[in-house]
Amino acid sequence: MSDTLSPEKRDQILQGASRVFAADGYEGASMARIAQEAGVSKGTLYNYFDGKAALFSTYVAEVCQRNLAHVFDRADHDGDPAAVLREIGRRMLTMVLSDAGLTMYRMVIAEAAKFPILARAFFEAGPARAIDFLSRWLEEETRRGRLAVDDPSFAAEQFFNLCQTHLVLRRKLEMLADPSEAEIERVVDAAVRVFLRSYGVKAFT
Repeated sequence: MSDTLSPEKRDQILQGASRVFAADGYEGASMARIAQEAGVSKGTLYNYFDGKAALFSTYVAEVCQRNLAHVFDRADHDGDPAAVLREIGRRMLTMVLSDAGLTMYRMVIAEAAKFPILARAFFEAGPARAIDFLSRWLEEETRRGRLAVDDPSFAAEQFFNLCQTHLVLRRKLEMLADPSEAEIERVVDAAVRVFLRSYGVKAFT
Protein backbone atom coordinates (compact mmCIF):
# COMPACT_ATOMS: atom_id res chain seq x y z
CA MET A 1 0.00 0.00 0.00
CA SER A 2 2.85 2.41 0.78
CA ASP A 3 4.22 1.86 -2.74
CA THR A 4 0.78 2.23 -4.30
CA LEU A 5 0.26 5.60 -2.59
CA SER A 6 3.75 6.95 -3.24
CA PRO A 7 4.21 10.47 -4.64
CA GLU A 8 6.07 9.00 -7.61
CA LYS A 9 3.13 6.78 -8.53
CA ARG A 10 0.75 9.73 -8.19
CA ASP A 11 2.90 11.79 -10.57
CA GLN A 12 3.01 8.86 -12.97
CA ILE A 13 -0.80 8.74 -12.99
CA LEU A 14 -1.11 12.49 -13.55
CA GLN A 15 1.36 12.39 -16.42
CA GLY A 16 -0.59 9.59 -18.07
CA ALA A 17 -3.87 11.42 -17.47
CA SER A 18 -2.51 14.60 -19.05
CA ARG A 19 -1.70 12.73 -22.27
CA VAL A 20 -5.11 11.04 -22.41
CA PHE A 21 -7.04 14.24 -21.65
CA ALA A 22 -5.07 16.12 -24.31
CA ALA A 23 -5.74 13.41 -26.91
CA ASP A 24 -9.33 12.44 -26.09
CA GLY A 25 -10.80 15.37 -24.17
CA TYR A 26 -12.54 14.94 -20.85
CA GLU A 27 -15.63 13.06 -22.01
CA GLY A 28 -13.67 10.81 -24.37
CA ALA A 29 -11.13 9.84 -21.73
CA SER A 30 -11.79 6.70 -19.69
CA MET A 31 -10.24 5.63 -16.42
CA ALA A 32 -9.24 2.35 -18.07
CA ARG A 33 -7.35 4.19 -20.81
CA ILE A 34 -5.72 6.52 -18.28
CA ALA A 35 -4.58 3.53 -16.20
CA GLN A 36 -3.13 1.90 -19.31
CA GLU A 37 -1.34 5.08 -20.41
CA ALA A 38 0.03 5.62 -16.90
CA GLY A 39 1.19 2.01 -16.62
CA VAL A 40 -0.85 1.20 -13.51
CA SER A 41 -3.81 -1.01 -12.71
CA LYS A 42 -7.32 0.42 -12.42
CA GLY A 43 -7.23 -0.55 -8.75
CA THR A 44 -4.14 1.57 -8.20
CA LEU A 45 -5.73 4.44 -10.10
CA TYR A 46 -8.81 4.34 -7.87
CA ASN A 47 -6.63 4.26 -4.76
CA TYR A 48 -5.69 7.82 -5.66
CA PHE A 49 -8.75 9.23 -7.38
CA ASP A 50 -12.34 8.17 -6.83
CA GLY A 51 -13.36 9.19 -10.34
CA LYS A 52 -12.46 11.01 -13.52
CA ALA A 53 -13.72 14.38 -12.27
CA ALA A 54 -11.42 14.26 -9.23
CA LEU A 55 -8.49 13.22 -11.42
CA PHE A 56 -9.13 15.99 -13.94
CA SER A 57 -9.54 18.63 -11.21
CA THR A 58 -6.26 17.58 -9.61
CA TYR A 59 -4.47 17.61 -12.96
CA VAL A 60 -5.76 21.12 -13.74
CA ALA A 61 -4.93 22.43 -10.26
CA GLU A 62 -1.36 21.17 -10.37
CA VAL A 63 -0.68 22.49 -13.88
CA CYS A 64 -2.10 25.90 -12.92
CA GLN A 65 -0.15 26.01 -9.66
CA ARG A 66 3.11 25.24 -11.45
CA ASN A 67 2.50 27.77 -14.20
CA LEU A 68 1.35 30.56 -11.90
CA ALA A 69 4.37 30.07 -9.64
CA HIS A 70 6.52 30.89 -12.66
CA VAL A 71 4.36 33.85 -13.74
CA PHE A 72 4.55 35.59 -10.36
CA ASP A 73 7.90 34.54 -8.93
CA ARG A 74 9.42 37.99 -9.61
CA ALA A 75 6.41 40.03 -8.51
CA ASP A 76 8.07 41.89 -5.63
CA HIS A 77 7.70 45.47 -4.41
CA ASP A 78 11.32 46.52 -4.82
CA GLY A 79 11.43 47.51 -8.47
CA ASP A 80 9.59 49.79 -10.84
CA PRO A 81 5.86 48.83 -10.97
CA ALA A 82 5.88 49.10 -14.77
CA ALA A 83 8.76 46.61 -15.02
CA VAL A 84 7.00 44.15 -12.69
CA LEU A 85 3.74 44.41 -14.64
CA ARG A 86 5.60 43.97 -17.89
CA GLU A 87 7.22 40.75 -16.67
CA ILE A 88 3.95 39.37 -15.29
CA GLY A 89 2.16 40.20 -18.53
CA ARG A 90 4.85 38.67 -20.72
CA ARG A 91 4.96 35.43 -18.74
CA MET A 92 1.19 35.18 -18.51
CA LEU A 93 0.70 35.75 -22.23
CA THR A 94 3.43 33.24 -23.10
CA MET A 95 1.71 30.67 -20.87
CA VAL A 96 -1.75 31.28 -22.35
CA LEU A 97 -0.39 31.00 -25.90
CA SER A 98 1.63 27.84 -25.25
CA ASP A 99 0.49 24.54 -26.75
CA ALA A 100 -0.30 23.22 -23.27
CA GLY A 101 -2.24 26.35 -22.33
CA LEU A 102 -4.30 26.32 -25.52
CA THR A 103 -5.00 22.58 -25.23
CA MET A 104 -6.29 22.90 -21.68
CA TYR A 105 -8.45 25.92 -22.51
CA ARG A 106 -10.02 24.26 -25.55
CA MET A 107 -10.69 21.08 -23.59
CA VAL A 108 -12.41 22.94 -20.77
CA ILE A 109 -14.51 25.04 -23.17
CA ALA A 110 -15.55 21.93 -25.12
CA GLU A 111 -16.84 20.28 -21.93
CA ALA A 112 -18.16 23.34 -20.06
CA ALA A 113 -21.83 22.97 -21.03
CA LYS A 114 -22.02 19.30 -20.02
CA PHE A 115 -19.62 19.47 -17.08
CA PRO A 116 -19.81 22.97 -15.56
CA ILE A 117 -18.11 21.76 -12.39
CA LEU A 118 -14.94 21.15 -14.42
CA ALA A 119 -15.08 24.64 -15.91
CA ARG A 120 -15.39 26.06 -12.40
CA ALA A 121 -12.46 23.95 -11.21
CA PHE A 122 -10.34 25.35 -14.06
CA PHE A 123 -11.43 28.93 -13.36
CA GLU A 124 -10.73 28.70 -9.64
CA ALA A 125 -7.37 26.96 -10.10
CA GLY A 126 -6.13 29.28 -12.87
CA PRO A 127 -7.74 32.64 -13.70
CA ALA A 128 -9.21 33.25 -10.23
CA ARG A 129 -5.89 32.57 -8.52
CA ALA A 130 -4.03 34.79 -10.97
CA ILE A 131 -6.52 37.62 -10.42
CA ASP A 132 -6.27 37.19 -6.65
CA PHE A 133 -2.46 37.27 -6.67
CA LEU A 134 -2.24 40.33 -8.88
CA SER A 135 -4.99 42.13 -6.96
CA ARG A 136 -3.03 41.67 -3.72
CA TRP A 137 0.09 42.99 -5.43
CA LEU A 138 -1.82 46.02 -6.73
CA GLU A 139 -3.31 46.64 -3.29
CA GLU A 140 0.13 46.68 -1.69
CA GLU A 141 1.54 48.94 -4.41
CA THR A 142 -1.36 51.32 -3.77
CA ARG A 143 -0.72 51.22 -0.02
CA ARG A 144 2.90 52.20 -0.71
CA GLY A 145 1.78 55.11 -2.89
CA ARG A 146 3.23 53.70 -6.09
CA LEU A 147 -0.12 53.01 -7.79
CA ALA A 148 -3.66 54.34 -7.30
CA VAL A 149 -6.03 51.38 -7.64
CA ASP A 150 -9.45 51.67 -6.01
CA ASP A 151 -10.70 48.17 -6.98
CA PRO A 152 -7.67 45.84 -7.17
CA SER A 153 -9.59 42.73 -8.24
CA PHE A 154 -11.32 44.53 -11.10
CA ALA A 155 -8.05 46.19 -12.16
CA ALA A 156 -6.19 42.85 -12.10
CA GLU A 157 -8.71 41.31 -14.46
CA GLN A 158 -8.52 44.39 -16.69
CA PHE A 159 -4.76 44.04 -16.93
CA PHE A 160 -4.86 40.38 -17.92
CA ASN A 161 -7.44 41.13 -20.61
CA LEU A 162 -5.39 44.03 -21.96
CA CYS A 163 -2.46 41.64 -22.32
CA GLN A 164 -4.55 39.36 -24.54
CA THR A 165 -5.30 42.06 -27.11
CA HIS A 166 -4.99 41.00 -30.78
CA LEU A 167 -3.16 37.73 -30.12
CA VAL A 168 -5.11 35.39 -27.87
CA LEU A 169 -8.52 35.16 -29.53
CA ARG A 170 -7.00 34.79 -32.99
CA ARG A 171 -4.59 32.13 -31.74
CA LYS A 172 -7.40 30.18 -30.04
CA LEU A 173 -9.32 30.22 -33.32
CA GLU A 174 -6.24 29.05 -35.29
CA MET A 175 -6.27 32.31 -37.25
CA LEU A 176 -2.74 33.15 -36.16
CA ALA A 177 0.53 31.27 -36.03
CA ASP A 178 2.57 31.22 -32.86
CA PRO A 179 3.48 34.87 -32.21
CA SER A 180 7.11 35.85 -31.83
CA GLU A 181 8.61 37.15 -28.60
CA ALA A 182 8.71 40.61 -30.19
CA GLU A 183 4.97 40.50 -30.90
CA ILE A 184 4.24 39.39 -27.32
CA GLU A 185 6.40 42.18 -25.92
CA ARG A 186 4.70 44.76 -28.13
CA VAL A 187 1.25 43.78 -26.87
CA VAL A 188 2.34 43.67 -23.24
CA ASP A 189 4.16 47.01 -23.45
CA ALA A 190 1.00 48.61 -24.83
CA ALA A 191 -1.10 46.98 -22.10
CA VAL A 192 1.17 48.33 -19.37
CA ARG A 193 1.07 51.84 -20.84
CA VAL A 194 -2.73 51.85 -21.01
CA PHE A 195 -3.04 50.36 -17.52
CA LEU A 196 -0.71 52.92 -15.93
CA ARG A 197 -2.54 55.83 -17.55
CA SER A 198 -5.50 54.85 -15.40
CA TYR A 199 -3.78 53.58 -12.27
CA GLY A 200 -0.26 54.97 -12.25
CA VAL A 201 1.23 57.57 -9.93
CA LYS A 202 3.22 60.18 -11.84
CA ALA A 203 6.54 59.47 -10.10
CA PHE A 204 6.36 55.81 -11.15
CA THR A 205 5.00 56.04 -14.72
